Amino acid sequence: MQTSFTIATRGPGLYDFTRDVADWASGTGLLTLFIRHTSASLLIQENADPEVQSDLLAYLDRLVPPSDDPSMSYLTHTYEGPDDMPAHIKAALLPVSLQIPVSDGRLALGRWQGIYLVEHRRAPHQRQVAAHLSR
Repeated sequence: MQTSFTIATRGPGLYDFTRDVADWASGTGLLTLFIRHTSASLLIQENADPEVQSDLLAYLDRLVPPSDDPSMSYLTHTYEGPDDMPAHIKAALLPVSLQIPVSDGRLALGRWQGIYLVEHRRAPHQRQVAAHLSR
């Protein structure tokens, strides 16, 4: 089985699309999710406390600040804005694909786990995530 999920983003953040995936997945197999972009990522992360998400974003911003930050003056790919190259770096550090077992139509996620698209760009985007369920 294959499908694609479209996730609308409104700037940097973690966008939970667990329910969409869970509603689609059926049977038993291994689910692979793959984001079709170079400036966004995928994560399985805690879904109970929103402070986890804000702390992750704050950490990533400290780790990889915008290209107009003096510490990033070595970057040369800057013509698409100060958030572009840092978004590519963040996407290189975080996963762009995930694998999740599916058993009897249920994702084998832990109680506090959710599936997130991590948007690294400031502008809104329509992100595409390809899904493949192998049986």
